Amino acid sequence: MGFWQDKRVIVTGGAGFLGSFVVAKLRQRGAAEVIVPRSAEYDLRRDSDVQRLLYQSAKRAGGRPQAVNMIVHLAANVGGIGANRARPAEFFFDNLMMGVPLLDHAWRAGVKKFVALGTVCNYPKHTPVPFKEEDVWNGYPEETNAPYGLAKKMLLVQSQAYRQQYGFNSIFLMPVNLYGPGDSFDPEKSHVIPALIKKLVEARDAGAAVVTAWGTGKATREFLYVEDCAEAIVLAAEKYDASDPVNLGSGMEISIGELIGKIGDVLDFHPRVEWDTSKPDGQPRRCLDVSKAEKLFGFRVRTTFEEGLRKTVDWYLKQLSARS
Repeated sequence: MGFWQDKRVIVTGGAGFLGSFVVAKLRQRGAAEVIVPRSAEYDLRRDSDVQRLLYQSAKRAGGRPQAVNMIVHLAANVGGIGANRARPAEFFFDNLMMGVPLLDHAWRAGVKKFVALGTVCNYPKHTPVPFKEEDVWNGYPEETNAPYGLAKKMLLVQSQAYRQQYGFNSIFLMPVNLYGPGDSFDPEKSHVIPALIKKLVEARDAGAAVVTAWGTGKATREFLYVEDCAEAIVLAAEKYDASDPVNLGSGMEISIGELIGKIGDVLDFHPRVEWDTSKPDGQPRRCLDVSKAEKLFGFRVRTTFEEGLRKTVDWYLKQLSARS
């Protein structure tokens, strides 16, 4: 708790899905001030807005740029396979330009630490399972999300370069797919868990006996409950100060076919699944080696997948009920 008492922290994306949990944890730990820039006021793709954010944040503390102790950079343009295939240029440009200038201006302004969030999409398409951090450069990312993954990966290059040349304390974390209450269920933006929850709930309510899902159902994924991920980020911000990237995950692996069954268990609804194999599976397998996060800053998951899935489904059903 004492670590945060004199810390003023900017959390980009702090009003979003993951960011809201990170902000809550920082406030619980007693951070002196948590600044959440909103996109309506600051477009982080614009150099002038990034400079204005840092200037105005410092100005509130007497005009000293070093008054902002830390930036936790979570802001991103994200989406599922469909969105990444439809808008690869946007995903590349937006994520590159929200990250690279921000880190540079943070160093110039005297910010003491920069926490950069990468993605499991940083990894090559055929990375051996479990994914180890040292394999992150051993091939090209999976094609459907490569522009997004490479844009985020440039923050790793920049983070290490700025530490080498300037001694800037920047760290880089790579989380797996997140899920939990507050996730986006918008079909244009949602990832696999909210997309499948929405699909099964709609099928159940319509009395349908069959649902259609993308791919073959054989691809595997690893999932991390959003609050656990927030805890990992805060622990790394407190305790980790090195250049090497670190995985954030649960260490579990589940196929998309099995995932549908798990969601069906929560809903007590098990329709027949027809697989649309004209649609891509994405990366064949995803499962991280999570040993470094535990060793370096003491992170271990607290939420079982079944518990987290039930909380996510319950939250979504409450949202539907509130709208009706």
